[in-house]
Amino acid sequence: MEARLKQIIQVCTERDAPIAELETMPTTCTYSSPSNPQYGIHQLVEQIKASSSRLLREEHSYLRSKLPTLWTNPYLVATVGRATLEIVKRYVQNQRNA
Repeated sequence: MEARLKQIIQVCTERDAPIAELETMPTTCTYSSPSNPQYGIHQLVEQIKASSSRLLREEHSYLRSKLPTLWTNPYLVATVGRATLEIVKRYVQNQRNA
């Protein structure tokens, strides 16, 4: 399931938001992306959630009956300011160990 979710989340590349680093955990998904500031981040997050939920539910029937939704409404978006891409990648990679 984790590998498939990572494939699905690659939808970011379709919106000028390539994924620099991605980590998935049982209850959290953390990634970094040098997104285009002209494209609303809320639209990107909504697209990722909708696409991944729809595809995973189509592929795994047990997800349709057990869960009312695959994602919760809240999400966190943070800018990294002057942090280098390497620092952000390390942060995302370390989320699994946090």
